[in-house]
Amino acid sequence: MRPPGPKPHFLIGNIPLASRNPLAVFSGWAREYGDIFYYRAGWLHVYFLNHPELIESVLVRHPQNFWKDPVIRNSRWLFGESLLTSEGEAWKRQRRLAQPAFHRERILSYAGVMTQYTEQAIADWEDGAALDIHQEMMRLTLSIAVRTLFNVEPEGTREISGALNVLTRNFAGAWMMLPSFARMLPRPGLLEFRRAVRKLDDTVYQIIGRHQRNGDSGDLLSMLVQARDEDGSQFSDQQLRDEVMTFLLAGHETTALALSWAWHLLAENREAAQKLHEELKRVLGGRVPTIADLPLLKYTEGIVKESMRLYPPAWAVGRTAICEFELAGYRIPKGASVVASQWVMHRDSRFFAEPMKFDPGRWLRDESRTLPRFAYFPFGAGPRQCIGASFALMEAVLVLATIAQKFQVAAVPSHPIEPLPTITLRPKHGVWVELRRR
Repeated sequence: MRPPGPKPHFLIGNIPLASRNPLAVFSGWAREYGDIFYYRAGWLHVYFLNHPELIESVLVRHPQNFWKDPVIRNSRWLFGESLLTSEGEAWKRQRRLAQPAFHRERILSYAGVMTQYTEQAIADWEDGAALDIHQEMMRLTLSIAVRTLFNVEPEGTREISGALNVLTRNFAGAWMMLPSFARMLPRPGLLEFRRAVRKLDDTVYQIIGRHQRNGDSGDLLSMLVQARDEDGSQFSDQQLRDEVMTFLLAGHETTALALSWAWHLLAENREAAQKLHEELKRVLGGRVPTIADLPLLKYTEGIVKESMRLYPPAWAVGRTAICEFELAGYRIPKGASVVASQWVMHRDSRFFAEPMKFDPGRWLRDESRTLPRFAYFPFGAGPRQCIGASFALMEAVLVLATIAQKFQVAAVPSHPIEPLPTITLRPKHGVWVELRRR
């Protein structure tokens, strides 16, 4: 017996991602069918989880029963066998090798880079100007990613910036699902995409070679180059390339999205913007934030967390069952897809009071400490949780604090906000704001 779910259409079943508003479809189904429901999307059998305990069962208690979802597995032509895409013992080895690069002390050492680059990025901003702050955040987080990953100034890696801009602009779930022969078709977007991948590969391999010759440069790639497993083995050049590609593409975009949605929410919530300003004035007094200030910037961190609650950059997580599995009294067959959505869970009134309200203060109150473990999981969960979660949160708080001391933002009504659920949750038309100097 299967869980309840929407009535399928003949042959195609239900394909919510092809609907006009997929997020509303998933949310509506969750309200109607409860903690677990089933639908068929073409040939895929999908079991959708809508309760923290069920999510924990799949992601934490029984991760060995699942692989990553088809979109991620099919993206190996771009990401190779990286931490994002690999499975089983190969993934465990890669995680062991990569973990030292993300030790707390190494991550904290990048705080100065983050604030320095932020100040440079806003040096030309003018009072009253209207701009797409999503694009600004994308450029900023990319420059920080290039510097912390390679120890190279962004102006010295224009090839990387140009290629990544092409990849990010064309990067969507539908492209990842294309079979290999379809990706070779002479379509303009695909041709541009393949050229960008080749350019990025050439540049990244050159940088890897320099790091292998020159030793520790104080960056993430140096740590990856020097990493040794218990048997003395290390990353091959191909594996280094795969990890770098993943960190560059996935790393900089998710942080940029968290910041972009935060600016959108602040532009529409004067009270939250005022509380942010008061905290920054009290803690920083106009100076640039440092690592020592992070424990005191509680409301600033609350803004980042609340933004990722309402607009999670990773809006859903999927797995494929590699063996038959029982969950909530239902039999999940081998090959079925199991999906949980941060977008849906983070807006569930069972776990969040006034779930549609932007309330950064909720993360300073006791209610945040009594949340079920997987009612809120913006960075994923279990052994496959994002390895760069601490890096991303620190970067978002420091960037937000640095900019908000000098500027507040107002919404531009002529530019509507529309979330677009691709692999990540992007603003379809950007996030246009008007700058107002403090």
